[in-house]
Amino acid sequence: MTKQERVTFVINTLKELYPTIPIPLDHKDPYTLLIAVLLSAQCTDVRVNQITPLLFAKADNPYDMVKMSVEEIKEIIRPCGLSPMKSKGIYGLSQILIEKHNGEVPQNFEDLEALPAVGHKTASVVMSQAFGVPAFPVDTHIHRLMYRWNLSNGKSVVQTEKDAKRLFPEELWNDLHLQIIWYGREYSPARGLDLEKDIITKTIGRKTNLDGYKK
Repeated sequence: MTKQERVTFVINTLKELYPTIPIPLDHKDPYTLLIAVLLSAQCTDVRVNQITPLLFAKADNPYDMVKMSVEEIKEIIRPCGLSPMKSKGIYGLSQILIEKHNGEVPQNFEDLEALPAVGHKTASVVMSQAFGVPAFPVDTHIHRLMYRWNLSNGKSVVQTEKDAKRLFPEELWNDLHLQIIWYGREYSPARGLDLEKDIITKTIGRKTNLDGYKK
């Protein structure tokens, strides 16, 4: 199979498996999505979805969030981990949204990435899922599978994102990044590879992965 044939196989298989694509993090608008994505760093989406209703019951917009103290925010989000850094980030970015952006989440990468505790991946998720702008946020599942499928060299998430954007059509980026995440969770986990379930890896997987599985 050529690389282009492998890419087409991935696209078609994922489309078949996930014709409709659920959004992993519960939210109702760009602000609540931004907070949920920030909380998801080194925390499962399931845990984030348990915590955000408690936080958003008190503050689901920047104006209410800054009425809380960093300490109060930290207490609520503690189960998500990294709570000292995340609580300062949530409070700080809420202040900036009020002061610089009329309380609205900006719709461009530059302003998003200038917010406290917001990196490129978080900005990419918000641009993609809140505003429909083509982006390819790379999480651990995408990074793992792009390497496993021999579509990237696995050196860094930056390289994986470049390769994904180069190989996949731009109009599919927003769907594909979610489809690959769901596929990674359901069919191709980091440990316990089951090639009978994992049809994509079985068909186009990197030789070292397949050889290692057969031993």
